Amino acid sequence: MTVTRAQMANRGEALHSPEFSRIIAGFWRVKHWGMSDQTLLAFIERVLELGISSMDHAMVYGSEEPFGKALALKPALRSEMEIITKCGIRPQGFGELGAQAVNHYDSSKEHIIASLENSLRMLQTDYVDLLLIHRPDFLMRAEEVAEAFEQLKAQGKVRAFGVSNFTLQQFELLQAACGGSLITNQVEFSPLNMQSLDEGLLDQCQRHGVGPMLWSCLAGGALFKVETEQARRVVAALNTVKEEVNADCLEQVVYAWTLALPCNAFPLLGTSKIERVEQAVKSEKIKLNREQWYRIWEASKGFPVP
Repeated sequence: MTVTRAQMANRGEALHSPEFSRIIAGFWRVKHWGMSDQTLLAFIERVLELGISSMDHAMVYGSEEPFGKALALKPALRSEMEIITKCGIRPQGFGELGAQAVNHYDSSKEHIIASLENSLRMLQTDYVDLLLIHRPDFLMRAEEVAEAFEQLKAQGKVRAFGVSNFTLQQFELLQAACGGSLITNQVEFSPLNMQSLDEGLLDQCQRHGVGPMLWSCLAGGALFKVETEQARRVVAALNTVKEEVNADCLEQVVYAWTLALPCNAFPLLGTSKIERVEQAVKSEKIKLNREQWYRIWEASKGFPVP
């Protein structure tokens, strides 16, 4: 049974492991949406009304500042959402924390803390619900990352931690250093890219009881451009399943396909169109049987299940 944050508060329990909505709103393109603060606020409010309470950001997206300005127009909304952000990428010439000569990764304790403090300022909040290391850092010292996480949690600035785009071995390394406290690995997954499934990342999440957050479930739009033979096969399979389950659109079938994974996956959206958010939410009610799920898998692979 899912316990809400309000129920936990009523029981006097510490909110160390926040609940997240099954579908997550992604804001990585928000700077290109061309929304005013008021329009973005209205979008956020509608997303919340639809039951999506988890909002995904990263320092390098440039999404934190516009989101923070919109949230400042109605601060009471902060208690109704979970804010996710990421740190660790330092691109050339990007902002106060990233103005470097060479693109690189930085998972040092100093940078994690400085980046989080900057994110809090941009988001105009005093805590985030989930902080992720955005990309694997080949110079990462796992114990140092764990120390940074422990300090930020003790200060009440971050409620939970995870990673993004980590391999099996990288996740195991940091999970061990953090005493098993990582709650997600945010990875790419779609009917056109099942690498996370093939490499065992999703099996690993299931073993650890970690719910992976899946980005680019629509393959960055490539799924519907139908420019490759793989995409043509997958779209044909999606259309067949769409008719069988009475879905409104192919996107619903894709999200239902990801939600069927036994690892308790959390698909991320990347759209500014509220009607597409509404369609995605409906996918939670669509259940695919095994034959339908494998029909899409088979179309992607281009050969039958062995």
